Amino acid sequence: MIAQNNVHSTNNDPVESSDSSPITGSSNGTGASRLFRQFGSLFSSPAPPNDPAGYVEFGSISDPVPGSSSRTLGTFAGVFCPVALSMFSALVFIRVGFIVGNAGLYVTLLQFIIAYVILLFTVSSVCAISTNGAVEGGGVYFMISRTLGPEFGGSIGTLFFLANVVGCGLAISGCAEGIIQNFGPTDDSIDSGSIPDGRWWRFLYCSCINTLMLIVVLIGAEMFAKTSMVILGVVIVCLLSTYISFLTQGPIEVKLPRENHLVNFTAAHYSGLQADTLWANLHSNYTKDYTSDGNQVNFAVVFGVLFSGVTGIMAGANMSGELKNPSKSIPAGTLSAVLFTFLCYMALAVLIAATTTGTLLQNNFLFLGPINLWPTFVTIGILTATFSTGLSNLIGASRVMEALAKDRVFGSLMNFVVKGTYKSNPIAAVIASWMLVEAILLIGSLNTIAQINSVLFMLSYLATNLACLGIEITGAPNFRPTYKYFTWHTAFVGLLGTGIMMFVINSIYALSSIILCMFLVIALHLFSPASQGAQWGSISQALMFHQVRKYLLMLDSRKDHVKFWRPQMLLLVSSPRSCCPLIHFVNDMKKGGLYVIGHVKVGEFEDNDSSNDPTIDEYTQWLSLIDHMKVKAFVELTLSRTVREGIQQLIRIAGVGAMKPNTTILGFYDEEQARDFFEYEDSPYRTNEFDGDGMKLFPYRKNGDVKTLGVVEYVRIIDDVLRMKKNLCLCRHFHRLDKQMIARNNHIRYIDVWPVNIFEPKNEDSFDVVSQFMLQLACIINMLPVWKKLELRVFLCESETILENGANFERSAEHRLDQRLKLLRISASIHKIPEWNKDIDFVKYRSILKPFTGKSSSNRAMTEENINRSKLYMQRINHIIREKSNATAVTFMYLPIPPATASIDYEEKCHHYLDLLTELTFDLPPTILVHGIDDVTSTTL
Repeated sequence: MIAQNNVHSTNNDPVESSDSSPITGSSNGTGASRLFRQFGSLFSSPAPPNDPAGYVEFGSISDPVPGSSSRTLGTFAGVFCPVALSMFSALVFIRVGFIVGNAGLYVTLLQFIIAYVILLFTVSSVCAISTNGAVEGGGVYFMISRTLGPEFGGSIGTLFFLANVVGCGLAISGCAEGIIQNFGPTDDSIDSGSIPDGRWWRFLYCSCINTLMLIVVLIGAEMFAKTSMVILGVVIVCLLSTYISFLTQGPIEVKLPRENHLVNFTAAHYSGLQADTLWANLHSNYTKDYTSDGNQVNFAVVFGVLFSGVTGIMAGANMSGELKNPSKSIPAGTLSAVLFTFLCYMALAVLIAATTTGTLLQNNFLFLGPINLWPTFVTIGILTATFSTGLSNLIGASRVMEALAKDRVFGSLMNFVVKGTYKSNPIAAVIASWMLVEAILLIGSLNTIAQINSVLFMLSYLATNLACLGIEITGAPNFRPTYKYFTWHTAFVGLLGTGIMMFVINSIYALSSIILCMFLVIALHLFSPASQGAQWGSISQALMFHQVRKYLLMLDSRKDHVKFWRPQMLLLVSSPRSCCPLIHFVNDMKKGGLYVIGHVKVGEFEDNDSSNDPTIDEYTQWLSLIDHMKVKAFVELTLSRTVREGIQQLIRIAGVGAMKPNTTILGFYDEEQARDFFEYEDSPYRTNEFDGDGMKLFPYRKNGDVKTLGVVEYVRIIDDVLRMKKNLCLCRHFHRLDKQMIARNNHIRYIDVWPVNIFEPKNEDSFDVVSQFMLQLACIINMLPVWKKLELRVFLCESETILENGANFERSAEHRLDQRLKLLRISASIHKIPEWNKDIDFVKYRSILKPFTGKSSSNRAMTEENINRSKLYMQRINHIIREKSNATAVTFMYLPIPPATASIDYEEKCHHYLDLLTELTFDLPPTILVHGIDDVTSTTL
């Protein structure tokens, strides 16, 4: 029979794959008013209106029909309000004065322009993604993970989660700073004020605010989300009061904060609208930051603080599931909010520069309260803007964390998040996020936190631009965003801008975040489940396809050279259950070349009961096999009426362009009992992955089953392969191969090569094409780690035929072979076999064997005497080889060509040809019968 590595195929019906339905991330990215709405989903956590991070919602990923009852928000409520409120954050009342006082008006306006140009081009990418399909919750994480794939998506999602945590800490620090300014001590000599001040007092206040946010998220997040428009209205009223105060308030003295120990005066002058003040504030005048232990301020620090306040452009895209018309609302609402906040910031910067002295700006970052006509408005604005931003970031961080857990990006490491969910509220994720915010608050300085926040958000925006740029470069036909102002140029500028400014803000933070991102990419590539890539789609696949197609077109078979030859393997397999060691061995022998596992399914296409081609249904099972075997191989399946016809198809169609198999590998046709390596107790390939409900995938022929492939057809397949100009290997006894034992056992020491045509020995056998091909394959195997410890042996066979020129030729043959091995850089020892000359009459047996091989024997008939004598001859040679193979791992032998198809008694000759090969390889170690057709070695540079 054809044993474990037989080429024949069963006639069983295809085994249908039972694809499980993994949880797929989805959300509508709506306000927290829908936090508990979708009970049927695994969990629903839409983004609150002011959430720059967004929420993540799991369950159905179907896109509701625009205009349906589930889509209720318009452009203003659904996009404009969330984006505007997120972009105002704590910056508008707390740090614009710090920016103008240090950078000067010119540089401040330049920095706002740079920041908003980066944001504008990133918004273009956001609009492109969000108008190219239904964007679910999770904001940047969702878009990147479903575009760039699980590795980049998971790593950027993790950093985006950290950005939300840092953003929450930033907002809480700003809120505490506002509270201290209004209710803390105001004089160094008098411990006035309602509450004390100090580093650890501030940490206590921040912790109290953080805990209050925790309680709100656990209990009342839905109520908070409903008030987003009201909060935005309050912030705008407070901002208008500031504008009015700048235009109407006269000169006053403003006390400096108690924590400022860098100056020896207690008050600074506010001048009101004056040309001299404006002129003095036009240029940069960097000083020290009194909130961060006197650290020197520079362009990077100022820009980091500025950019941290305008990172809310994703809030509108997070709302796509609730928008009546997302393709129009997201671009219009986001761009209008960006323009609105840009004008507000520019006007605020100009008014500050024209009314406030540099001394006051540099020494009191919260001067807006004392100079306001209604100081309470500024206090309200600071508290509402910072608290709402911090709360939305805490909610967003917890939802992104749950998204990572639900997607199983880190496997079972975050199972506690999934289990710690109560009534769709991710309690465990909220508490974990709250604890990380507490750690961030230990930093203390708002300006330092702002730089970290800016770098992390910039990395998220960089990845968003990278995703769009990658899709655009690959020319993916399904990337058809309705937002028409996106091009690869906008994505590239956004990518370049965010990348540069990350390092401008803080090169250490930027480099650390990129290194962490790359580490996460590698870790997720190695350890995360492979299923996400298939569910989400990965841009890496599109990019690889784009590049591989280009290089395959450049790969020209007419330019092939023997110096760069490598084996391109086509292994024909009936059932992988019974030939796992052979599959693994061929993977070692390919030496970085193409490796294709081919399978022929016997049957008629019209007779198939399934509505589909059965090879389509089975293809995913074979891919799972490749994953289980951990081999670098492709799979080719075909349906044919006969095995021979199917193999011809596979030899012709396997590969693409100039990258096509040059070597075909078949299992041997014998009667050995096959072994199921998926069930064998000590098998390294043991698994129940391919055991279905009462049905095993990849069935194999058991003892007593009728073969579907006959001897004559098998020999004809051998002849077909050679006629199609492919190198050929027949593999026998590979069920005995155990690489683990080779690595552990010092008894197995050799790889043997027998470069002699047993059927027709000649003087030049050791130097012909077939022998050179055998040596090349053996050398390749000997180069690999497990096999490297084995010694390569080449056997030089002596006979009367070979020694017809006497002893001088004997020494010459060994010398020539040694020189040949040195020229080929093959490290091998040569062993002479004197027994052949003593025990075997080669002249007599060569004439007996001629009818069974070669084209010249087409008219030679066989006799029973010749048949018996030829078998005896093979048995004697087999005995000699076995005596030399006690410590051999693998044996390479010369494969004679099969009988000519037009010869007399062809079928009988086929049977006897196979019988002779069976006798020759009886009870040997794993053996490869090799026949090469082309030169594969080179002795020149």
